[in-house]
Amino acid sequence: QVQLVESGGGSVQAGGSLRLSCAASGGTFSSLGMGWFRQAPGKEREFVAAISWGSRLIYYADSVKGRFTISRDNAKNTASLEMNSLKPEDTAVYCCAALINRINYNNNYDNANRYNYWGQGTQVTVSS
Repeated sequence: QVQLVESGGGSVQAGGSLRLSCAASGGTFSSLGMGWFRQAPGKEREFVAAISWGSRLIYYADSVKGRFTISRDNAKNTASLEMNSLKPEDTAVYCCAALINRINYNNNYDNANRYNYWGQGTQVTVSS
């Protein structure tokens, strides 16, 4: 059983930056695909970014490409999401998630249903 705990959320003005962290425990972190998803009030959960177990494959949603950077440190069992040039539409609860099954990863990385473990989420609020 893998436990995921996010941190680093908060409130910033548009154009600001935040760095989210996801600490994992209870499993072999280096074998897990990691993803970040977000959900704004009244909206469906959406994919933000994903990184494969060895960091070779990295994907971003078009809405955050060029502004957000996902990374991981397998030695520290952590995944991070660096968010720059934040916009009010980035306001949401951000969750990290872990994916076990590597098969067909390049087609599954943005599918929330493929992820096995989820953190509780951290709120990001961007004011204009």
